Amino acid sequence: MIPLSYAQQRMWFINRFEGPSSTYNIPLLLRFTGALDTAALRTAFHDVMVRHEVLRTVFGEVDGEPFQRILDPAEVELPWKDWGRVAPDRVPGVISSVTSSWFDLSDDVPLRGSLVQSGDEEFLLVLVIHHIAGDGGSLAPLARDLSVAYRARVAGGEPEWPELPVQYADYALWQRELLGDESDPNSVLSVQTAYWREELAGVSRSLSLPMDRPRPAVASFRGGAVGIGLSSDLRARVEALARARGVTVSMVFQAALVVLLHRLGGDDDVTVGSPIAGRTDEALNDLVGFFVNTWVLRVDVTAERSFEWVLERVRQKALAAYDHQDVPFERLVELLRPERSTAHHPLFQVVLAWQNNVPPELDLPGVTVSMEPVPTGSAKFDLFFNLAPDETTGSVVGEIEYATDLFDRSTVEGIAACFVRVVEQVVADPQATVGAIDVPADAQRADGSIDGTAAQPGTTGTPLDADERRKILVEWNDTAREFPCPGPIHLLFEEQAERRPDAVALRWAGGTMTYGELNQRANRIARDLKERGVGPQTVVGIGIRRGPDMIAAVFGVLKAGGAYLPLEPSLPAERVAGMLADAGSAMVLSTSDTEHWAVPDGVELVEVDGAEASPVSLPDPEPVAGPDDTAYIIFTSGSTGKPKGVEVTHRPVHNLLNWCYRTFGFGPEDVGLCVTSLGFDLSVFDIFGLLGCGGGLYIADATQQRDPQLLLDVLLTEPITFWDSVPTTLNQVASLLSGDSGDSGDSGDSGYEGTDGLRLVFLSGDYTPLSLPGEVRAVFTRA
Repeated sequence: MIPLSYAQQRMWFINRFEGPSSTYNIPLLLRFTGALDTAALRTAFHDVMVRHEVLRTVFGEVDGEPFQRILDPAEVELPWKDWGRVAPDRVPGVISSVTSSWFDLSDDVPLRGSLVQSGDEEFLLVLVIHHIAGDGGSLAPLARDLSVAYRARVAGGEPEWPELPVQYADYALWQRELLGDESDPNSVLSVQTAYWREELAGVSRSLSLPMDRPRPAVASFRGGAVGIGLSSDLRARVEALARARGVTVSMVFQAALVVLLHRLGGDDDVTVGSPIAGRTDEALNDLVGFFVNTWVLRVDVTAERSFEWVLERVRQKALAAYDHQDVPFERLVELLRPERSTAHHPLFQVVLAWQNNVPPELDLPGVTVSMEPVPTGSAKFDLFFNLAPDETTGSVVGEIEYATDLFDRSTVEGIAACFVRVVEQVVADPQATVGAIDVPADAQRADGSIDGTAAQPGTTGTPLDADERRKILVEWNDTAREFPCPGPIHLLFEEQAERRPDAVALRWAGGTMTYGELNQRANRIARDLKERGVGPQTVVGIGIRRGPDMIAAVFGVLKAGGAYLPLEPSLPAERVAGMLADAGSAMVLSTSDTEHWAVPDGVELVEVDGAEASPVSLPDPEPVAGPDDTAYIIFTSGSTGKPKGVEVTHRPVHNLLNWCYRTFGFGPEDVGLCVTSLGFDLSVFDIFGLLGCGGGLYIADATQQRDPQLLLDVLLTEPITFWDSVPTTLNQVASLLSGDSGDSGDSGDSGYEGTDGLRLVFLSGDYTPLSLPGEVRAVFTRA
């Protein structure tokens, strides 16, 4: 089996455990004007996939360890879609749908192509590559090879290109051989990690930035972007300063950014991330793959230092980083184990990239090609300064991508203006002290001041009066509400089972279960668990496939007084063992037909199939857990480090449900479509929100979860009134419903007759275009 590179392994982990997301999609949008041979382009796309093995690679796992499986070209179902002629007003929606569609790396090859005809001789090609198979430096060879293949196919031949000296799988093997093992003190990995361990010792958790809102506990990764640019004259002066000081242009920009961050936040210890190409061998230059690495620039800066001193410090740190660049950032974080947070990126939150690599260009006979920007709506960092030289005008162009969790657009526009102003000053007088560099009043210090002038967050230096301060600090935060908390949350379900035992509680493909039946099954599980010693604060794992047994097990654990721990049957064995150990759980519920990992030694496996066979009717057990006992433990994805278990007691769940019922009016007539994994906290809202008020729950199985067509069938055939979805899936279902998903691109009769019952859709987990809710509402209403 071929291992993944370290960077790929991190991408695989995020894709595997964060679930559907387009955060790591790399889109490329090309506009063609002229007589495009669409058949030749499609064949050329296939040629490129044949040439670069990484583009036809899927990622499996054995015993929790991922591996690469390179598909034979004959195995690959070409990931190409020709949308045909699409009306101009629908083109942005199609592009958004394509770029936001997620990859299942275990089944999907990591490249997709979509062709849209927008006019008589106007076409748009949308290429989307997952980061696991490519990076910014991959776009140039990808475009070049597509051009070569297209020219050959138009001429009736096959592309003749030199054989690639290596493939990406060779690089993955070579990387691990080069780095060696951290247990070997003389290995490259050990030596370079030792440098970074010393360099980053005691690094602060996060920078102080002029944020408009407090940092949320969990970053959403939603983002926006504002433009930033430097004139040709200013670029020439930056280049002159770089030559005079023996540094690169990117070092000048990095030093200017360090100064700006110090002035905005007051931090004397400033860290900035910077990408590095990672193609350390010429054999990799023509290869598509994930090579880019990230290094950390750490500079100690004070107001008394001169900009020259800062620039020299940046030069020293950058050269040392280049000498120690072989350690992948992902591996470095694992080895250094910095204090981790789901709220921000580890080690740095601001990145600067100087994109002076070869841009992607397509040269197609008889066709004019231009590249167009693609808004992604995501942000991996607090601020990402993305700058590039424009050789046509001699200027510098770029954008600042920002986290909308933290910043308003106007604030980032102010930061962009500040950066340009700092660059102007330091090239004019490199010997100026940092404290003397003027930061315009477009942005403010995170401690509430600009150059010593008192201010409040969200202003540009004007103090708030007493009424404004009270509104922000008191009135806007006056969210306290009284809510009932009678005891453990399963009592809400028991009350409904007593009132309406014959009402349908659960629905799934091919079956239903009433409240009375579900309650009896849960009571039998609870009795068995209590006999096995389960009580308050006892954590019981649930490793059951999606279906009625899974829900019965949840209520059975709660009725016994315990807390449930979701364990997906598809999780790697090592991950499960770690979760059980961290949660202190010595028991796992399962069923005889569930295939999954082997239960670790010392953990009891209890099969609950027999809970439905007994004819004995059991009374509800007396509740033994209190409102402040643990109801469940759900683990984080581990995308920012080791997964961590979060204990939630019954009381906050009652608070959530009280808000839910008051806000959305859930009742017995509601039926929710449950597609959320039990290991994701939104499942709590689905299960207890519906079954706690007498409503019903349709449990989508694993196949339905992934197939928009099957989900649409459920919406059309079941009395669904509520659906918790990610934007991508909702958009795909709406497209099917409207009849817009066919290759023709025509907006015609879908053949569906309506979904009148669906009244409420929750969107979460990914970027939601502002236009999507209105478009979906119109489609579902029209249907």
